[in-house]
Amino acid sequence: MRVLVVEDEELLAGAIAEGLRQEAFAVDVVHDGEAALERLAINDYDVMVLDRDLPKLHGDEVCRRTASEGAEVRILMLTVSTTVAERVAGLRLGADDYLVKPFAFAELVARIRTLGRRVRPPAPLVLERAGIRLDPHLRETSRDGRFVPLSRKEFAVLEELLRAQGGPVSAEQMLERVWDENIDPFTTIVRVTIRGLRRKLGEPGVVETVTGVGYRIR
Repeated sequence: MRVLVVEDEELLAGAIAEGLRQEAFAVDVVHDGEAALERLAINDYDVMVLDRDLPKLHGDEVCRRTASEGAEVRILMLTVSTTVAERVAGLRLGADDYLVKPFAFAELVARIRTLGRRVRPPAPLVLERAGIRLDPHLRETSRDGRFVPLSRKEFAVLEELLRAQGGPVSAEQMLERVWDENIDPFTTIVRVTIRGLRRKLGEPGVVETVTGVGYRIR
């Protein structure tokens, strides 16, 4: 899942981003409203974590423009306001959810995962195929009942493959959804990650290369 964090407090933005990366999200960070719209025009995001009080362009305007353009990204708005009127105003602008500062990081992660499930066709809470069982919330993977320890990127790649329900996922799609915008588009990191994933999942192999297309779970 790919997330855009829009927060002008750089330390807070960095802490949120690092925490989300530990949860296997791909995360980009900007610190003002204009930069947020620029990123949204270039990249496809599942969820935008949007601070309300932003420089250059207020978070309300970022939310309004994003929603009015019919973007698929789900918007989680952050604010220090605790009044019902303020929260309702944000939701009317097009926000999908609201979280008041200060917040518990576990709640932020849970809300992002919930919003992310609304972007693509709904997937079950636990993904299963070919004897593989992946729980995105517990960050646990098993095959035929055997626990499989995965790195964050291996976990995220496997999640994308399972969500495709047997369909192929290209390397380009993997880079878009699992890595952030700083990744080199000519990197071999997808192939390397797939190789590690195959080794850890063991035999018989279930991650199949579809020549000229990408990868899939048989």
